[in-house]
Amino acid sequence: MRIAIVGPAYPYKGGGAQHTTELAHRLTALGHDVVIESWRAQYPSFLYPGQQTISAPEGEPFPGVRRELDWRRPDGWVRCGRRLRSADLVVLTVLSSVQVPAYLGILSGLRRRAKVVALCHNVLPHERKPYDAPLMKALLRRVGHVLAHSEEQARLARELAPAPVHVAGLPPHLPSRAGAGAASGGVRHRLLFFGMVRPYKGLDLLLRALARVPGVSLTVAGEFWGGLDETRALIAELGLGDRVELRPGYVPADEVPGLFAEADALVLPYRSATASQNAWLGHEHGLPVIATRVGALADHVTDGVDGLLAEPGSADALTEVITRFYADGEPERLRLGVKAVDPDPYWATYASALLACGA
Repeated sequence: MRIAIVGPAYPYKGGGAQHTTELAHRLTALGHDVVIESWRAQYPSFLYPGQQTISAPEGEPFPGVRRELDWRRPDGWVRCGRRLRSADLVVLTVLSSVQVPAYLGILSGLRRRAKVVALCHNVLPHERKPYDAPLMKALLRRVGHVLAHSEEQARLARELAPAPVHVAGLPPHLPSRAGAGAASGGVRHRLLFFGMVRPYKGLDLLLRALARVPGVSLTVAGEFWGGLDETRALIAELGLGDRVELRPGYVPADEVPGLFAEADALVLPYRSATASQNAWLGHEHGLPVIATRVGALADHVTDGVDGLLAEPGSADALTEVITRFYADGEPERLRLGVKAVDPDPYWATYASALLACGA
């Protein structure tokens, strides 16, 4: 099958680019002819305040990448659609509703010459704008199939459009396995919050919980999607200045193993979630994971075996679970229960679900 994936790839960074690249590798390994239609300029900077590209790849780059799409060039969107008329299946990787105008341009150029699936990382974002639902409705009404990563997201898609909606759990697409492995050494009394910082991820709740658990420190490493000054003010208000290390900014893949090695556990205090790689990332580096019961996080953490789970949206619940984690012998016991994920079964199921859209 000739498959075109429209989505970010290196030099773009982050989970979206990693997923697009790994999907292309996996489909190629199954014998399909795959190309990635990537971006020369994906978002205007005022809509994506963080670092968009990187100088070194976070995994094995995919060789068949065209980087011609530009959010400023609608004519290029239509040309891309015309190029893809020879494909059997076109996969539109939907990371944000901001991409929808470009995808509508591609569909205009494509003129229904190929089967199209919208692969939705999020059908609607966690922090919504008034234009999100109308844009996504416009897109999903024009594709043949929708692939969502959870039943909750599938329900949102069905509310927006009549296209057949398929569900497949997001498979592991970790940035790098190099240097990963079981953490070693004694208890450090330090926790890690890792990844892009946005309000729905609950860092403020974690800080309020930390203030009630003496003797435990926290490293916060990742890009702030706004709110850095507010976070610093909250740290000062709670008297945590000597216990919280802020490392704002993108963390290159080669620095990730050392960062995880300094912590006892990775904490994911999310208020809401769809699918996240971070629980698997923590386990890949030998760390137990403290997470809330939202989205797929609870599916990736076995409570009391390789981590602990808390109810979402509550500093009290996080306080209780961090206190439990640091009971005598508990960090060591939970660390022994951690096992790195085997991605192959997840990807086999995911590829089958995607290819069924083009059958």
